Amino acid sequence: MTDLLIHNGRVVTWTDPNEILDNSALLARDGRIHDIGPSAALRERYPDAETLDARGQLVMPGNICAHTHFYGAFARGMAIPGPAPKDFPDILERLWWRLDRALLDVDVAYSALVSLVDAIKHGTTTLVDHHASPNAIDSSLDQIADAVEQAGVRAALCYEVTDRNGPEGAQAGISENVRFLHAVRERASDHLAATFGLHASLSLSDRTLEKCVAAAQGLDTGFHIHVAEHEADEYDSREQHGRRVVDRLAALGILGPRSIVAHCVHIDGREMALLRETGTWVTHQPRSNMNNAVGAAPVESMLRLGIPVCLGNDGMGNAMWAEWKEAYFMHKQAHRDPRRMNGMDVAQMAVYNNAALARMFWPDLPLGQLVPGAAADVIFVDYHPITPLTAGNLPWHLIFGFESSMVTTTIAGGRVLMRDRELLTLDEEAITARSRELAVKVWRRFNELSN
Repeated sequence: MTDLLIHNGRVVTWTDPNEILDNSALLARDGRIHDIGPSAALRERYPDAETLDARGQLVMPGNICAHTHFYGAFARGMAIPGPAPKDFPDILERLWWRLDRALLDVDVAYSALVSLVDAIKHGTTTLVDHHASPNAIDSSLDQIADAVEQAGVRAALCYEVTDRNGPEGAQAGISENVRFLHAVRERASDHLAATFGLHASLSLSDRTLEKCVAAAQGLDTGFHIHVAEHEADEYDSREQHGRRVVDRLAALGILGPRSIVAHCVHIDGREMALLRETGTWVTHQPRSNMNNAVGAAPVESMLRLGIPVCLGNDGMGNAMWAEWKEAYFMHKQAHRDPRRMNGMDVAQMAVYNNAALARMFWPDLPLGQLVPGAAADVIFVDYHPITPLTAGNLPWHLIFGFESSMVTTTIAGGRVLMRDRELLTLDEEAITARSRELAVKVWRRFNELSN
């Protein structure tokens, strides 16, 4: 791979402590950052490198998303027959559990592709996806993996095991996770990683969870599961199993330092203590939580306890700065207290904790910062502040000043995926045209399932 010299930028390292390096440059070599320093010095040092002029823009690490759902892409603009869903269990039953059954193999591929177009355009270069397509399970993760490699970003993938489609469906989901965990090792791609997907406690029996734990033995994996997104998850666990959700998952061996639990809106103090004790990752999705009216997760308490809370988007779109903004605002509104959710807390989740989670999947490839040896996952942001910008106040500039349209260039592994807003690895026009055709058919099948 040709050396790529990015110069004339304001480099945001997102190290701890963060640095902003004016009129600086970095050299990408073999997918990693090889050197970083003043622009003039690096241009003299690497005269034969291909150059990319940042034109005074901010040069930052690519954004990371800790929890998303590519498969939900075709829900955008789709009507749900009948009255509006009254709560989150109703949304699950009438929207998501019908939409996933309406997907065919080709829909899985294109829902991934349109999501990846969205990710590249918004500067998101690493994603942790949670997939479901009960009528197209076998090799579904390969379809998504192919799209990820075509796009040039990074993704950790899994399939959602659930009992809601019967024992055969649950076993097919287990088999797909196991198959893909092996397949990722065989692919040996810096762009792909895998974990073991589970839906939620309320749709999983003890027997199925025990089968999942047994199947995961020797695969060096944890689990990725929704936890207490709505009170119904806790009610079900107490009624069916005599304990709260986190207690149940801990007892069955689901939690641990390689496992991710999404949402955790309705957990209590005992459950937080268990998450801390087991080293389990938590993901926060504020836009989705607001959209589904499930409440505000006790994020600040979890952070104070040292629980690694990360930031995801739950499939709401890959503009991660929108997630930053809502994470900052929703807790102030929910608690009617402007002191809630400090900007540095948001940065802790979105930058430092997300990077640590990504490094769990790619332990030999440092992600989420711009330093020698780290992955050359870089974005240019056309933001020219009207007030002083420092490492200390950057989170507030991002929350109040950044817009996703300011991302002009996206690079992953030293490969330019978008330059001056032009996608280079994916044909956006062709993908969106085909997705519109497929969406009509998905909606038709969805409506048939709703009758």
